[in-house]
Amino acid sequence: MADLNALAESVIRGDQNSTIEMTKSALAEGLQAKKILDEGLIGAMNTIAERWKRNEVYIPEVLIAARAMKSGMEVLEPELSRAGIKPIGKCLIGTVQGDLHDIGKNLVIMMLKGAGYDVIDLGIDVPPDKFVQAVNETNAQIVGMSALLTTTMPALEKTIKVLRGAGVKAKLIVGGAPVTQGYADKIGADGYSPDAASAVDLVKSLLN
Repeated sequence: MADLNALAESVIRGDQNSTIEMTKSALAEGLQAKKILDEGLIGAMNTIAERWKRNEVYIPEVLIAARAMKSGMEVLEPELSRAGIKPIGKCLIGTVQGDLHDIGKNLVIMMLKGAGYDVIDLGIDVPPDKFVQAVNETNAQIVGMSALLTTTMPALEKTIKVLRGAGVKAKLIVGGAPVTQGYADKIGADGYSPDAASAVDLVKSLLN
């Protein structure tokens, strides 16, 4: 029988080829795509997230594991959609207007995808009205905003004001190096996360 622990290990090692082969062979042996996803791919990213929180792995290891997970997902996606398996939630993420940083944002996206969420990446330097338009088009339940500079932090507040003014019902969360829980509270965000692994916990708690 296919060994889902071995599949998870190959994702953690960042071994794309072996991840693809093991995912294919697990499907060929008749394992359900959802089981392979939960125990193999998502299980691996949960382990990586825990290790990252404990400073046992660093950004490069997270990135190569996420890349391996993505290659396994590409094999599984047709099967998941055939089985009618929906993502557990939809998130929309962007770096606010005036800010061109994206490493933190990309890590959050990878962690959320790794946890089974559908994530739409709006990119960098995103004006408030683009956030509003994207939420209305996608019905995302979570909007994540990132700012890496103290000079672009006011854009977080402005974006939240515009989203609230437009009647957006999604939960609004913020993050980035200079952002604190106190600042998030002050500008009326629904949540704040200090790092990408904690962002997954935050999203889970807001959607439950």
